[in-house]
Amino acid sequence: MLNVMDTIAPIKVKVISGRKKSPWRNSTLVKNEKRECRKAERRWRKTNLQVHYDIYKEKLHNYNLQLRNARRSYFSDIITKNSHNARVLFSTVDRLTNPPVSVAAELHSTMACNDFAKFFTDKIQKIRQAVSTSTADPGYVLCPPKNCLNTIKQFHPINSKDLEDILGQLNSSSCCLNVLPTSFFKKVSKTLESDLLQIVNFSLMSGVFPESLKTAVIKPILKKDNLDKTQMKNYRPISNLPFLSKIIEKAVSQQLNYFLKQNNCYDAFQSGFRQNHSTETVLTKVFNDICLNTDSGKMSVLVLLDLSAAFDTVDHNILLKRLENWTGLSGTVLNWFKTYLENRKYFVSIGNFTSEQTSITCGVPQGSILGPPLFNIYMLPLAQIIKNNKINYHSYADDTQIYITMSPGDQGPVQALGKCIEEINDWLCHNFLQLNKNKTEVIVFGAKEKRLQVTRELQSIHLKTTNQARNLGVVMDADLNFEKHIKTITKSAYYHLKNISRIKDLMSQQDLEKLVHAFIFSRLDYCNSIFTGLPKKSVRQLQLIQNSAARVLTKTKKVDHISPALRSLYWLPVRQRIDFKVLMLVYKALNGLGPKYISDLLTQYEPSRSLRSSGSGLLSVPRVRTRHGEAAFSFYAPYIWNKLPESLRSAETLSLFKSRLKTHLFSAAFE
Repeated sequence: MLNVMDTIAPIKVKVISGRKKSPWRNSTLVKNEKRECRKAERRWRKTNLQVHYDIYKEKLHNYNLQLRNARRSYFSDIITKNSHNARVLFSTVDRLTNPPVSVAAELHSTMACNDFAKFFTDKIQKIRQAVSTSTADPGYVLCPPKNCLNTIKQFHPINSKDLEDILGQLNSSSCCLNVLPTSFFKKVSKTLESDLLQIVNFSLMSGVFPESLKTAVIKPILKKDNLDKTQMKNYRPISNLPFLSKIIEKAVSQQLNYFLKQNNCYDAFQSGFRQNHSTETVLTKVFNDICLNTDSGKMSVLVLLDLSAAFDTVDHNILLKRLENWTGLSGTVLNWFKTYLENRKYFVSIGNFTSEQTSITCGVPQGSILGPPLFNIYMLPLAQIIKNNKINYHSYADDTQIYITMSPGDQGPVQALGKCIEEINDWLCHNFLQLNKNKTEVIVFGAKEKRLQVTRELQSIHLKTTNQARNLGVVMDADLNFEKHIKTITKSAYYHLKNISRIKDLMSQQDLEKLVHAFIFSRLDYCNSIFTGLPKKSVRQLQLIQNSAARVLTKTKKVDHISPALRSLYWLPVRQRIDFKVLMLVYKALNGLGPKYISDLLTQYEPSRSLRSSGSGLLSVPRVRTRHGEAAFSFYAPYIWNKLPESLRSAETLSLFKSRLKTHLFSAAFE
């Protein structure tokens, strides 16, 4: 009978995507206005009288007005709650301006989820298999630093205040693994406080991470909107973990970071995921060194090393040995990390479909609190290799850059660079990490007439050079004029500004300004401390972006002067924003709020004899010869710092200095 029925009326499975009801329509006021509007419409259609039609039009107007207000209030609430969460803000604006980009419809199935899981796992296994671990041991010995002789055997329990601080620091993003939505979980955290403390402290004191919190859910996200949705290689795996897992991890992370900082276990030139360190401090230091080399007539060779899926190929056994031997973890603490890493699993989720669970045998947990610091610890020996070769370097997580200073015809630095790269590659192989030579880029900085000769010399160690490359989000070029980067900023900023202008009628000016800061100023201000040597033409290009944003917010016409609009918004012009960032770095460096490698670039001014300027916070300004030297942080920062009033330089707190500095620069710009 079933065979007959399948022949006559076969079962067909179709995915029906029902239209979701807009959440702002659920408010009581909107529902009441809609009810009154429908009631008036029915009366008019029944009587067909003009008076009833006029009443219906009035009710319809009131309903649409209430609907617009509810929609504005809904998105305003999202923007207010996530003013510092760029991902949420981007998705919110994207929802309002663009059709949703999702996984291809043919990939919405359990089979597709399993295929994704296999694809992601196979990718990691191929990398580990491709890395040669059968080579002879390297001819160098790496010893743990002597400053990490202290050990930590036991975590200390946390209290109610610690738990409150931890919950306040974690964002409210949620996933399907949570028993309760994260936002609701935070609201009832006081009620659950004793239970939460018991769970967290039991894990800390017993040295065991809960098995139930080791499963991650992975959602494939298309890398770029214009890529083929049917190709799995075009998707990036985004991992989510249970919120309770992050609470425990945060408690451990705080104690681990305190121990590492107190015992000076950090690599001085590793800036990834460290307090008071950033991509900007890294680029400021590297840019400063290159500018000074160019100013002195020498050449700089910068090598940007690229690693393939570095976080995912970390070997657990090697990591545990590094935790023990290089950072001094032992006892219950070391056992906690052992249980944290082992027996982890994940599954892929697409829509309502999920894959089978897959075991994770390597890598630090993606989307976790502890993943980044664990990776930094894993990479500690790499710094020693580079130092042994007397090569300058900087790292930000898995992005490592090494650079040398040389003169054309001097083979010594080139050979040292080649030897260093070989040793780096050997160490990476022995640690199950893969150097992606095709994506590793080399730039030569210095006089144009000398670059060709240096490029030829680099060919002897099989390094191909390029005129520009992206370095931690900034496109650096051999001429140090950032032309390509300025074009990238301009294109991206105008795209987002166009989207913001399309929804300006749905937002209040206050919310629009938050979006402008999130999408426009985040691009104008990103690493702008290295824009000190920008020509006026480039500064003008960036200023036009800011002017356009001000016109959108204040509804200023193109023919009207822009200064009143900028003044009314209390915005610093682009040139002053650059100086503001540089001076903030100086204040932080002088007050122990920045990396040592930045404070080392600044020297207190010491007059040859006792003067009134002694002790006034002045800095020594080094001598330079060219515009490149003037763009270096070690010259430009003291030069503009010394121009500040003494009362401003001696501000007692960072917030006070920041406030006074903006007022000072604003007055100077619009006086």
